[in-house]
Amino acid sequence: MTEHTPGPDEAGGGSAGKPEAEPPTHAHPHEHGDHTEPHAENDRAMTSTPQVTDAGVSTAAGEGAVSDDGRPGHDVDAGIQALWQQFADKPDQTSRDRLVLHYAPLVKYVAGRVGTGLPTHVDVGDLVQSGIFGLVDAIEKFEPARGLRFETYAMQRIRGAILDDLRSQDWVPRAVRSKAKEAERALERLGARLHRTPTDAELATELNIGLDDLRDFYGQLQLTSVVALEDLVAAGKDSGSLVDTLPDDGAVDPVAVLVDQDNRRQLAEAIAQLTERDKIVVSLYYFESLTLAEIGKVLGVTESRVSQLHTRAVMRLRAKLTEQPTA
Repeated sequence: MTEHTPGPDEAGGGSAGKPEAEPPTHAHPHEHGDHTEPHAENDRAMTSTPQVTDAGVSTAAGEGAVSDDGRPGHDVDAGIQALWQQFADKPDQTSRDRLVLHYAPLVKYVAGRVGTGLPTHVDVGDLVQSGIFGLVDAIEKFEPARGLRFETYAMQRIRGAILDDLRSQDWVPRAVRSKAKEAERALERLGARLHRTPTDAELATELNIGLDDLRDFYGQLQLTSVVALEDLVAAGKDSGSLVDTLPDDGAVDPVAVLVDQDNRRQLAEAIAQLTERDKIVVSLYYFESLTLAEIGKVLGVTESRVSQLHTRAVMRLRAKLTEQPTA
């Protein structure tokens, strides 16, 4: 069966095998016609919230809490309450930005929790960017007068914004991902009951579908598996780049280049040791591409004499090149 890649619905920081509850899609308990009892909202608001203390922010400052600048926790809370009151009286961008800066560590915390259940190709930085929009939306729609805890409400809004952004980028239908989770649970049940890997027929029976339908479902599951090609190639190897494994037929062999340069150097040194006439014969014949008859006219000798000079020069070069490695 194709390896399943977790989708947005499976992301979150909850315990293994128990997906975290979906965040509310409404901005506030009483918005969009939701008539949830106020007492229930107060109970949820009083639930414990993780201590997020990055950048000197504490979501649950106690008596002994101290900010980064040395102010006691109650002074920080008083300052935030005053900032909330200022934003409620005059919701300008300056006040909102100060609130966003204060509660920004919440976004990083929630993004880290959501990112633990996502594939490796999902960047946590992108999740943080999506969560910032959820934080801004929570600040603009939060009502301090209700006496609710902002951190609890904001974390739900941030997580909802991150999941909404992930779903908008997901090309796999939610129905397929739901079937994939159902198939995984069926495999776990059959494995625990049979103490072996179940066959396709047994899995189809467990899912109450036909064998052909199960195989069609396998084809749909292929869309949910996204693996970087670099990860497949570099599995079990030290190579971290796919480029290092691809041959380049048009590339110049560096060893061949060095050997050619060394041969040319040795040949030039050997030619420099020839007599002047032998140098002229070698130069005109190999570099100027003249015939023996044309070289004879240049030197004022017969063609047969040029042939003798050429033979003598080649023999001397061969002898010198043979001697050089042992020199």
